[in-house]
Amino acid sequence: MNPTNPINNLLTENQHRLHSLHPKFNPISGQNSIGQREKLLIPDFPIPTQHIPTEMATLQLIQKLKQATTLKNFIQHHLHLPPTPQNIQTTTEQIIRLRSQYDFPFWAATFIRVLSKKPGQGEIPFILNNPQRKLVTQLEQQRKQNKPIRLILLKTRQWGGSTCIQLYMAWLQLIHKKGLNSVIVAQKKKTSFAIKTMFDRALLHYPVKLLHPLGAPYNPKEKTMTNIGLSGDYKKIPQRDSSITIASYESPDAIRGDAYALAHLSEVALWETTEKKTAQKIVRSTCQGILPQPYTMIIYESTANGTGNFFHNEYLAAKDHQSQFTPLFIPWFDVEWNTINFKNQTEEIAFAQKLLAQKDNPTPPSDRQESGTYLWQLWQKGATLQGINWYITERAKYSNHDDFASECPSDDIEAFTYSGRRVFPTQDIEQLRPACSSPTMIGDIYATADTGEAAFENIRFKKENGGQLHIWADVEKDDSNEIVTDRYIVAVDVCKGHTKNADFACIAVLDRLPTINGQGPEIVAEWHGHIDMDKLAWKAAQIAEYYNHALLVIESNTLETNRSTRGDAEYILTLIRDCYDNLYARRQSAEDIREGKPKKYGFHTNISTKPVIIQNLKTILRDNLYVEREAKCLDEYSTYMEDDRGAYAAMEGHHDDRLMTRAIGLWVSYYDMKQPYIISKGTSRNHANEVVSTATLI
Repeated sequence: MNPTNPINNLLTENQHRLHSLHPKFNPISGQNSIGQREKLLIPDFPIPTQHIPTEMATLQLIQKLKQATTLKNFIQHHLHLPPTPQNIQTTTEQIIRLRSQYDFPFWAATFIRVLSKKPGQGEIPFILNNPQRKLVTQLEQQRKQNKPIRLILLKTRQWGGSTCIQLYMAWLQLIHKKGLNSVIVAQKKKTSFAIKTMFDRALLHYPVKLLHPLGAPYNPKEKTMTNIGLSGDYKKIPQRDSSITIASYESPDAIRGDAYALAHLSEVALWETTEKKTAQKIVRSTCQGILPQPYTMIIYESTANGTGNFFHNEYLAAKDHQSQFTPLFIPWFDVEWNTINFKNQTEEIAFAQKLLAQKDNPTPPSDRQESGTYLWQLWQKGATLQGINWYITERAKYSNHDDFASECPSDDIEAFTYSGRRVFPTQDIEQLRPACSSPTMIGDIYATADTGEAAFENIRFKKENGGQLHIWADVEKDDSNEIVTDRYIVAVDVCKGHTKNADFACIAVLDRLPTINGQGPEIVAEWHGHIDMDKLAWKAAQIAEYYNHALLVIESNTLETNRSTRGDAEYILTLIRDCYDNLYARRQSAEDIREGKPKKYGFHTNISTKPVIIQNLKTILRDNLYVEREAKCLDEYSTYMEDDRGAYAAMEGHHDDRLMTRAIGLWVSYYDMKQPYIISKGTSRNHANEVVSTATLI
């Protein structure tokens, strides 16, 4: 066989991945267990060969044990005791207790029992699977560094993430520190109780003597967990002076007023916002008393449930190193049972050849299959051939990619993908994310007055905490000799009212200067919030004036069709026109001109224009033809849907105000405005003020 053959390279790499996915993991001996390990040989110990954590190996007791070479020698020469059966048993127990303190996988496999998911097996020792080992590795890294444990876990399904978190929490309570109170909060109390049941089962089989110091008296029949009150929401472990509280997002009252050190918040992405509750409020009330100290723990864990919610925002913040949390994602191919073996080597080779041959084919054979390009991406992300074989088989159960990707995501981007007919592909959206960042300036625009001619006098930006105008690049004023024509465009999506439940208004500022060099326009500022329609129009005009008298494009469909403001659209926009002369207007027909009808200002989104500007936006995202700065706009792209009739709208519970400003602004920028260019002052720029239109759309 030729070692340079790409098929051979593929098969060799696949063997390495299979060994990593299915190592000879033995938590009792410590073979291939988590963390750095050192070999410890004690021939007369119940576990003659152990691979113990490096931190444990440096202890003086272990160093002396190594020197003694046998347990009996250690007892006789270092403890200066006779090697009687009782002394051997006591010393053995001391070493096991010591290892339990340093080695979570060993403690879990030795003392904890869980209910097997395989029918008929009943309770089995808790032996960490591959994803659980990755999870514990992250938790242990923080604990060993003496840091508060803070983790946000984005899960694929059915590998025991909640079980592992809860039992790691139990390890901290039972082994490491007394007085660690914990709380479990899930979407429903039933789920919280199910998580706590894992702890109950663990304590049912847990040796009582391990809850007491070595050699201390105890009653073998004493209770290891007692109820506080009648509800079952509160449990206490009297020997460890610690408690467990059960609560739910639906009924959060149980969490108020208690001091916790450990918090397990489960399926956080499913916590729906109501008038009285938000995920932020429940998290704050649960975790506000947890100090940033070692041996405290806060974990948010969930499968994904779309974008723009609390869990998604917190995950992105952690991923961007902007929070105290560490993000962890477990893809489907890290779950060792998500594989289908080949019948023989010939079948495996044929599969590898087909995978390699189709890697540049972007067309799926059917709606229940993936393209060769996508399957090759799975390989590049780390999947084994056996894993991809499983994926192909399971994918055939689903009629579209998003449905299956939401169940079994291959990366954290796919994990947040919605099922359904999403307008914008995830990969197109995500290529905009690297340019997104926090604004450099936050505040608002002010002038001598809010309306009328004085609204354009003394226009200035004022920094304010919590301001609604976010600026990434401040206006560049024309210098004394040159001006840039047609540089800025201000696109406005109008809100329907100003209550908390109303749609938001959005004013987006695009800088078209980069188009001179063949690049795309760039979002440089955005105003976002609730405001009355007439006030919004004046605010938008002020922002447009601030950005070098920019072209102002106001979406007028809401103004013209909202029942409460019907008839006001032309009045409001005409009123602004009297004070602001660079306002976008629709082209008039020859008949309208002959009849002397007034111009209609604003961009009208309707059944003719909306599909065109959305399809244009789809192309712009695909080809990466503009620069986005606001990450929340990407959330709107991710939740924008097309129904069976071909109509576009934001998914229920989400918004599209930012999206529409981009769709309108980018259409006008690419099709209704002249190319920016630099001219000397004094040169005519009549072209810059001529009225542009949507005539080409209708």
